[in-house]
Amino acid sequence: MTITTQEAAVARTLGALEDGRPSVRLRAALAAGTTPDPRFVDGLVERCGVEPEFFVRDMLTWALTRHPVSLTLPRLLRAVRSPRPQARSQALHTLSKIGDRRAWPSISRELLTDADDEVARSAWRAAALLVPEGAESALAVVLSTQLGRGDRETQRSLSRALVALAEVMVPAVRAAAAGAGPRVRAHALATERLLRDPDSDFGFAIEEAKRVVALGPAGQAGQ
Repeated sequence: MTITTQEAAVARTLGALEDGRPSVRLRAALAAGTTPDPRFVDGLVERCGVEPEFFVRDMLTWALTRHPVSLTLPRLLRAVRSPRPQARSQALHTLSKIGDRRAWPSISRELLTDADDEVARSAWRAAALLVPEGAESALAVVLSTQLGRGDRETQRSLSRALVALAEVMVPAVRAAAAGAGPRVRAHALATERLLRDPDSDFGFAIEEAKRVVALGPAGQAGQ
């Protein structure tokens, strides 16, 4: 069988995605996005699930956005069900970049509450972007169950996703905070502050919210 020049180029690019040098993998991902070819899609999605370098993963996602959604969407929807957390996280991240709302049904409660923080954060961002009209309140309820979770960056990601839902998220956030511990209440207060003032610093907002919660009802009355 005669191998065409194009077939040889595709094979070289796919092979380079597995190279031990990050710079080579980065160039390969760039090539796959610069000259899209359906034969790249499976390799790009698979590499997303194992690539250790952030900048290479980002380029892999960009390369996938350069290919037809009809090819990438089915493969990414399979990847969000992968047993590998990175595969789930990166697939969700890529779906948020593609922005096709047909992906919405795949963003399950299980993903929104995934034990892996990176997966959950990616799911929150994707959900906030892809949620269809009328489903915002239900999404806010699920997201609010995660208040107080994780480190500062994880909490920031959740607050941003909730704020993206606008005023519809307020009842869910307040309900989740009612009777909850101080960590959850502080995160809820900081999230509402970001809704009122999107340009405020989250770090300052969370520290101020902690102070208010520590003061008890008297402190909250002053908000």
